[in-house]
Amino acid sequence: MRIFFYRGLAVLLPLVALEALCRERIIPPLTLPAPSVIAIGLWGILAHGTFTAAILKTLSNVALAIVLAVAVGTAAGAALHRARALRALLEPLFSTYYAIPIYAFYPLFIVVFGLGDAPQVTIGFMLAVVSMIVSALAGLDSVPAVLAKTARVLQLGPVESVRSVTLPYAAPYLFTGVKLAVAYAFIGVIGAEFIMSNTGLGYEIRFAYDNLDNNVMYPLILLILLIAVAVNFSLDHWERSLRARRERG
Repeated sequence: MRIFFYRGLAVLLPLVALEALCRERIIPPLTLPAPSVIAIGLWGILAHGTFTAAILKTLSNVALAIVLAVAVGTAAGAALHRARALRALLEPLFSTYYAIPIYAFYPLFIVVFGLGDAPQVTIGFMLAVVSMIVSALAGLDSVPAVLAKTARVLQLGPVESVRSVTLPYAAPYLFTGVKLAVAYAFIGVIGAEFIMSNTGLGYEIRFAYDNLDNNVMYPLILLILLIAVAVNFSLDHWERSLRARRERG
């Protein structure tokens, strides 16, 4: 409980200070509305349902990017863990991967996939998948060799070995990868919508930004933040539970 108290303070104190600065107009409303005003604006947007279609579109694209990144990243990590030579070749590239300007390939994705949702999902997937590969490799590396030998001695099948040995040790690392994949998928999809789209939350935020409509822009940004935080808090809770179970085991 103490950690939740300190987390609450870490969020609440800056918000109170920001609220005071905005109320005293030290920070002008045109620059940033007060946090309470942003929260009320978000409630109004959700109540009226004006942006429901945009919200659902973005969340569905983000969810698809996350699912693809987790599935492909986990499978690729497992394959690289077995292929030592290929891993030695590719692993240094993973640390420099995020220096690549993925958005520069957006026009190419439009040519290949068309003007639909596929280019946005592709960018979200490309940003998220490497974090999943790296986490899968770290998780598989954490499994003690003695346990793998014990599984062979006990004549456990591949499925049972993964369920009883590999997953309990690798799962916390996989959850870390999923948390990173969630963040990167949101960045990728919404950034792509912001740059070159006529639908979705990213487009609505850009439209509000171009028209100096802070009453729409900041509440939508807050909505994205709240969704991402809620998902990551859920994953963090499950990760802590898995770590506790592994330590007890």
